[in-house]
Amino acid sequence: MPRTITLRSDFNASDLRHLARRSKDAPQARRLLALAAIYGGGKRTEAARLGNVTLQIVRDWVVRFNAEGPEGLLDRKASGPRPILTDTHRQALAAQIDSGPIPAIHGVVRWRLCDLGHWLWQEFRVSVSVQTLSRELRAMGYRRLSARPRHHAQAVGAIDAFKKTSPPRWQASRASRAAKLML
Repeated sequence: MPRTITLRSDFNASDLRHLARRSKDAPQARRLLALAAIYGGGKRTEAARLGNVTLQIVRDWVVRFNAEGPEGLLDRKASGPRPILTDTHRQALAAQIDSGPIPAIHGVVRWRLCDLGHWLWQEFRVSVSVQTLSRELRAMGYRRLSARPRHHAQAVGAIDAFKKTSPPRWQASRASRAAKLML
């Protein structure tokens, strides 16, 4: 038969009942009262019945109470799944987006989510769905904007040379100028 884990010696049953009375968290108060029953000389099966749980859960409460005190009996938020992309992946992805694709190497003229997912697989062997990648990029501050594609070897001032420009200001026709002078 396994050995029972003893409770801390710096608390007693009346201390735990007092803490349960002051607690604003109902599950914590229930756990404290169950442990107070053990301090009072009751059996752990009785504490499990009071807490409406199994003996294993009472054992877990005892372990948490011994390690952290009454605060260890508060409900904790679950940590959730481990993120697929690490900070290293995010930094490399941001650098790749900022530098833009090279059509001869990447085979695309602008990044799409599926292209970025394929790039992540080639570089890091990380498989990311399009929805997850979209959520990650949005969290990184990127928005889904479709920019006009730009050739990677384009000269900086080449577009400005071909732009049509308007005259700096509109001028009145000769007839209207002559009419103004006559008045």
